[in-house]
Amino acid sequence: MRSTFLHGANLRANGIRQHYLRYGGQGRPVVIVPGITSPAITWGFVAEQFGRHFDTYVLDVRGRGLSESSAALDYGLDACARDVGAFAEALGLRDYALVGHSMGARIGIRTARLCPAGLERLVLIDPPVSGPGRRAYPANLPWYIDSIRLMRDGAGFEALRAFSPTWTEAQLRLRAEWLHTCDERAIVAAYEGFHQDDIHADLPHIEVPALLMVAGRGDVIRPEDQDELRRLMPALRVAQVPGAGHMVPWDDEPGFYRAFGDFLGQPMAAASD
Repeated sequence: MRSTFLHGANLRANGIRQHYLRYGGQGRPVVIVPGITSPAITWGFVAEQFGRHFDTYVLDVRGRGLSESSAALDYGLDACARDVGAFAEALGLRDYALVGHSMGARIGIRTARLCPAGLERLVLIDPPVSGPGRRAYPANLPWYIDSIRLMRDGAGFEALRAFSPTWTEAQLRLRAEWLHTCDERAIVAAYEGFHQDDIHADLPHIEVPALLMVAGRGDVIRPEDQDELRRLMPALRVAQVPGAGHMVPWDDEPGFYRAFGDFLGQPMAAASD
């Protein structure tokens, strides 16, 4: 099937260079915000399918991929959220959907509160529900830092098998190629933010329709967490992907697309469906 990839590009928004990949070019605008150590290109296989239905943009969050990084940058949640708002404004996106995974979902929550202009739908894929006084995020910081350092030193993709034993060779190769672009300062700030930023306080202020996607095997969102999120956002829709771990589309790509239902305006499907 013909690729939906259009181009990669940079723009200046919120005072930094932001890099993104664009797919499809027609239909509802969708902005995908990946997780803590996932440059935009690692979500390319998902964006290919989104591009069959939507005008899709995948961001390199600051400090990852080809977006700006430096010792002077603020890598906090507010700064990342304002990046998304400024990105959408710079491109003139209206009635767009924000699809965030893990850290990207937390960025989406804060974006919906701080920078709601143009945002019409919000999808939260297995967001960490850690925060002040809450249980810790289940992954440990060295898991991220050790793998980044291995790839920065030029280790082969085989070195990542211990970190992601269920991934295919193609998935490991792509991660190995791009993981070195993740700035350790950005990763540490985001991880610390998982435990310091109170995203639950943002939820009652979100006024757009929202979908929570829960990985059945991730141990990131438990049943009691879902109950609390629903209390804070009574209109929240919840979809389960029972067989998937936290990296949902890597574990169950068809189930990932099915979980969207018609929330974005039309059902999603993988190319093989």
